[in-house]
This record gives sequence, C-alpha cells and structure tokens, in this order.
Amino acid sequence: MSALCIAGYALSGGSWPLFFLLILAPDLSMLGNLAGPRVGAIVYNLFHTLILPLCLLAFGFLAEQTLAMHIATIWLAHIAIDRALGYGLKFSTGFRDTHLGRIGRDVSP
Repeated sequence: MSALCIAGYALSGGSWPLFFLLILAPDLSMLGNLAGPRVGAIVYNLFHTLILPLCLLAFGFLAEQTLAMHIATIWLAHIAIDRALGYGLKFSTGFRDTHLGRIGRDVSP
C-alpha cells in the first residue's frame, strides 16, 4: 500500500519537498505520551488510523483540492510504512504494546 500511495503521489504531481516535510508528521502524535500512556495511545491512534486521511482524501477529491489529496496521500503512505515495519496502533498499557504485537527488544536485568 505504501508503494501505491507514493506512486499515486508522484503521478499526481505532488511536491517532493512537501512529501519529505510531512512523511513523519504523524509521529509528532507520540508527544501525547507526555500526558501518560492512556492519552498517548489515544492521540497516537487518532493520527495512525485510516479514517482521518481517507476523509481528507474524499474531501479533497469532492472539493477538487489537490493539496488536501496530497496531504492525505502522504499520511496514508506514512501509516502503510508503519504497518509494514510492524508498528501498530498503541494500547494504553504502554507505547511498545501494539495491535500487531510488542515492538522493540525486552531488556531484562
């Protein structure tokens, strides 16, 4: 899916500086963890589910707003890359606990 998003972005004439500026923007949602794991999981998951970028893509298409469609495509590419790397939606038990399994190494004393 990430390759499809990136190809669609390229074929639609998207700006590469915009792509590189925004590709990691959804990860700013990790700052929600500063308010605790429950809030962190909610904020992170809000920016890493498909519904918001798909709504933005639909809006952009219906309103003929190319920038909105480009931002949505970058956002979808980010989510797809995260899933391919094993980063899933977070559980409130901790940042490393995801719907795809636990991420990172367990470091035991």
